[in-house]
Amino acid sequence: MEATKQVNPTNTSVGMQLARPARALVALCQRVPDAAIALLGRLSIAAVFWQSGQTKVQGFAIDIVHGQFTWGWPHLSDSVVPLFAEEYRLPLLPPELAAMLAASAEHLFPVLLVLGLATRLSALALLGMTLTIQFLVYPDAYATHGTWAAVLLFLVARGPGPLALDHWVARRWK
Repeated sequence: MEATKQVNPTNTSVGMQLARPARALVALCQRVPDAAIALLGRLSIAAVFWQSGQTKVQGFAIDIVHGQFTWGWPHLSDSVVPLFAEEYRLPLLPPELAAMLAASAEHLFPVLLVLGLATRLSALALLGMTLTIQFLVYPDAYATHGTWAAVLLFLVARGPGPLALDHWVARRWK
């Protein structure tokens, strides 16, 4: 009785033909610079939190995409405190304080991310907000929050990249 010989697909001509383009694609993907990923991550996640912050305030609106600009003294929207009291129900914080802190953080940290200033600190703060939202407010939205967390963790781990004020400050003060 003859033993059947198993064929390793990488040794076949078809396997070799498929392996070359796959290796070339992997090599091409590895050439994407962290700086490009960091810049895209900073701008994208900043937009997510900025837009959320804009829903919480009146009197001040900046929406570059739609060209909406309202200059004035920002104040909490009438619906925000009830939203924090009835839907979000965060423990340990009164809804008035939670609403003010969230609106402030969702405006301050995105601006810092866009500038690339205090990037790791800003990303950590927004990661804390993301975890709070995930575990205390919307636990079923893990796919969205996981995406946010991945971007924020990349910024915490790798920093903002060279197209950031943090990079300039670090070079200046070395």
